[in-house]
Amino acid sequence: MKPLMLETKDSDRSIPDGDESPAKRNESPALNTPDGAGTNSDFFNQALRFLFCFTGLQVSYLTWGYMQELIMTTTFEPTPSAPDGRFPSAAFCVFSNRFLAIIVAIIAVRIRHGAVVANNVAPLMAFAPCALSNTMSSWSQYASLRYVSFPVQTVFKSSKIIPVMIMGKVLKGTSYPFSQYAEAFMITVGVAVFSIASKSSDSDSATEAIGLLFMCMYICFDCFTSQWQDKVYVKYGRANVDPYQMMLGVNSSAIVMTTAGLIIGGDIPKIIEFFQANPTVLQYNVITAITSATGQLFIYTTIKEFGPIVFTIIMTTRQMISISISSILFGHVMTMKALLGAVIVFGVLFYQIRRKYLARENRSN
Repeated sequence: MKPLMLETKDSDRSIPDGDESPAKRNESPALNTPDGAGTNSDFFNQALRFLFCFTGLQVSYLTWGYMQELIMTTTFEPTPSAPDGRFPSAAFCVFSNRFLAIIVAIIAVRIRHGAVVANNVAPLMAFAPCALSNTMSSWSQYASLRYVSFPVQTVFKSSKIIPVMIMGKVLKGTSYPFSQYAEAFMITVGVAVFSIASKSSDSDSATEAIGLLFMCMYICFDCFTSQWQDKVYVKYGRANVDPYQMMLGVNSSAIVMTTAGLIIGGDIPKIIEFFQANPTVLQYNVITAITSATGQLFIYTTIKEFGPIVFTIIMTTRQMISISISSILFGHVMTMKALLGAVIVFGVLFYQIRRKYLARENRSN
């Protein structure tokens, strides 16, 4: 999921596409008719597809976000290895997500290409660097919830436009217009205002600093992931590597890394002990893994059917809803200053979406 889209000298590559589809042409099948207008039946079918994608993304990622916070912030029955009652392993959360994702990816690739690896142009090792960064970004995201609230985490993620631009410059030599630097600055200001205003007390400064450090790690690793994925698409050809093959390649390496991390870190005995004392936590992890996998499938479907701009609008809306749900269910206090910071961030994000849409309209004309 990549809610921020950057304009570069190259064509839009913020969201990976598979085969040639309406998403690449920024139009949907129902609108692609000889007379330029779809029939009522076409419009109705398109509206149903949009409702399906919108609902699927919202349900998947709102549930995923809620379960994340529930797992990492709830005090459960204490165990000898987890005397504070907190779930002891963020690495296992990443592992469970990757375990189900690789199963879904194998099925999808098998259905689409007739074989799991025989028709893959890109070798699995090509995905290893972004698999490592993807694993570390997910681990940092889970770990940060021990120290910062979910609303702070969600708003903080929006500032990844800056490391995205840095990674693009370093890895691909991409140049960006001044307007995007201004947008990045405004988002950073909004995130800073929201984070400072959401701080509960001075005594929490050290703890929250650790949480923000984890969030910085998440953003940097996540930005490297998207840039490396783009390098794979460019090197091996977008026609030869579709999103499902990318999903398979990344998760194949990631499952090896997370398994090794669990073994080396000695987390497996702690997790088994914790699940025996708190069986509901295992159910929470299963739900998180399922919604993570369905969310990825809805991402690819939405982009293919409606394009990256519509997808970005849906996911930005989802972020706002998830902040509201988290504040209500977990009792996070939202001050007026925090709301101002959030308004600045999401205002810039929606401005980006509008600018992107107008730019595509001008190119199509």
